Amino acid sequence: MKFEEWEPHYRRILDFFGFDPSADEDAADYVSALCVRDDLELLEELCRNKTVTICGNAPCLKDEIGLIKGTIIAADAAADFLYSKGIRPDAVFTDLDGCEESFIDMNTLGTIMVVHAHGDNIPLLKKWIPFFKGPVVLTTQARPLKNVHNFGGFTDGDRAVFAAKELGASEILILGFDLDDPGVNPMKRGKLMIARDLLKEIGYDL
Repeated sequence: MKFEEWEPHYRRILDFFGFDPSADEDAADYVSALCVRDDLELLEELCRNKTVTICGNAPCLKDEIGLIKGTIIAADAAADFLYSKGIRPDAVFTDLDGCEESFIDMNTLGTIMVVHAHGDNIPLLKKWIPFFKGPVVLTTQARPLKNVHNFGGFTDGDRAVFAAKELGASEILILGFDLDDPGVNPMKRGKLMIARDLLKEIGYDL
């Protein structure tokens, strides 16, 4: 998705939550300088003409593990759960708020860390990124930079779906998503609502 197509969605998100776009831009600038690597070609190889399974972190994932096939992409803390079950994701989409030491192990073994920079996670970027010695792709929800990409999407899970579609996946399976989770706080409920609307835009009605 080109930024010109994504920007109207982004503006609605900014208005809905009262986010400051300059904070997102600052985070993108920061992470761009912090990590100059860009392993986008590796991520595209995982997706292009492949079946891709996107795993969210909802409790239902434990009952859906048997449905996983093809390239495995985990959304944030779902990666740690899968790894604990002996499944190493091919890529992890994360803004680092669910990051664990296992992410470092997975990255060392070849898992691509797709790290998202946004307005309030610069301390997490500073803490974790230096530990990632394996493949890394950087993302932003603001205007992209040379080594910081914007595929569209808002939460870790729907960003992964947007990226897989953009990078040419032939089939996308979505597991471990619960966009009606009643146990989340109002902020998270709003994020899940936005995620559902965005996924509908690209043909996934969850």
